[in-house]
Amino acid sequence: MAHSSELDKQRNIVLSPLPDGQFEHARHFLSTLADCKVELGATQNTLRVSYNLLHHTLEELENRLVDAGFLLDHSMLHNIERNIIYYCEDTIRHNMDVPVHPTKKNEREVFVKAYGQEPHGDMDDSSPESSGYK
Repeated sequence: MAHSSELDKQRNIVLSPLPDGQFEHARHFLSTLADCKVELGATQNTLRVSYNLLHHTLEELENRLVDAGFLLDHSMLHNIERNIIYYCEDTIRHNMDVPVHPTKKNEREVFVKAYGQEPHGDMDDSSPESSGYK
């Protein structure tokens, strides 16, 4: 399982410069969400959001903005960065749900069971008459 500090994320959301005034409205919109802290970013039209992956992902936050009518910056660089972050966060969240299965203790049983379900030479279902033996 991921360490709790690995689940705390700080990401930039870059908005389109148009329409005018959407930046402040988007900042207010995100600040109303539980467990989401919003600050001014280092560059123009950028919001710095802090959240925990147990509660939010960047994709979910940006989808909320788009659904509310806000426009994101869709330059190639931002799209690539955005998709990499989406993939990484989705993978982390997916891996948190995967139970740990110790296979070392019962490794032999697993392979014996799997081997028993596969057809092989010792299990010929044909009759002795059709096998060609006389």
